[in-house]
Amino acid sequence: MEKPRKIVVAVTGASGSIYAKLLLDYLSTLANIEVGLLLSDNAKIVWQHELGTEEYEGYAFNLYRKNDFNAPFASGSAKYDTMVVVPCSMGTLGRIAHGVSNDLLTRAADVILKERRKLILVARETPYNLIHINNMKLVTEAGGIICPATPSFYSQPKTIEEVAKTVVDRVIDLMGFDHDSFRWNS
Repeated sequence: MEKPRKIVVAVTGASGSIYAKLLLDYLSTLANIEVGLLLSDNAKIVWQHELGTEEYEGYAFNLYRKNDFNAPFASGSAKYDTMVVVPCSMGTLGRIAHGVSNDLLTRAADVILKERRKLILVARETPYNLIHINNMKLVTEAGGIICPATPSFYSQPKTIEEVAKTVVDRVIDLMGFDHDSFRWNS
């Protein structure tokens, strides 16, 4: 049997919990994956405020605490191949850009970058200031991918979920999964 894909999904306290929920819902449908889930304290508060639930506790993924440096993905030897931070606050992005590994989330991102694996940051802020832009540049130069939480409207979405799904579909593409989604002129 093929080894499972190992993925870290980290959720910060930036607005946009719906993006994390839709991604986790999608990953829940896949076989042969191992997902480590990490939510900041603020992420839980924002999730509850925006979505009115604590559904993040109900996923069949391993849920890790922010300072659990015994989590497997705190080391490159565990061979997690992809990490998605969704949504990614500018504070988190800044710490990642500057190599500040002061919690499990930033340590995991540092590990993914040093191992030359795939780091996807779903940046959620508007407008950007020059510090944000420079931090995005640093992450990009280090091998990370900045995927702003900027929805598209080609598919003519009708609901908030459909709008948010346009961003999550791009993240799923970047993660390397084949899936059905709107494709321009296809």
